[in-house]
Amino acid sequence: MDLILWRHADAEAGGDDLARPLTAKGREDATRVAEWLLARLPSKFSVVASPAVRAQQTAGALKVKADSSKILSPGASVDAILKAAGWPRQRGTVVIVGHQPDLGRAVAHLVAGVRSEWHIEKGGFWWLSGEAPVAVRAVLSPDLL
Repeated sequence: MDLILWRHADAEAGGDDLARPLTAKGREDATRVAEWLLARLPSKFSVVASPAVRAQQTAGALKVKADSSKILSPGASVDAILKAAGWPRQRGTVVIVGHQPDLGRAVAHLVAGVRSEWHIEKGGFWWLSGEAPVAVRAVLSPDLL
């Protein structure tokens, strides 16, 4: 299984947390990252995103159907993230679009087997392959593209 943990791009501050949209920079970053991913993703992959507007908009940059999962809302546990991904039984590639520090905790768990909060830049992602221990295929943030 390939698992891509993609943090939503830059969002507007304030207001209802789940309703905050991406900023202009966030939309540009999500588009650049999506273009990079689409050039490397297999023809079939699935996307599951937090119901937060900023995560839905980030996932939307891939221009494919994205499922929404309440268990990926801000504050999601590592177990919830892995459940949403179908880890480790899911076949193929799954892109999870969510939040920090949630995704960073999942990366730390999968890569190093530790309870820690690894940082993921806004709009950045970790691409992991295999089962624990996973192989790290790519780690990128939008400012590198």
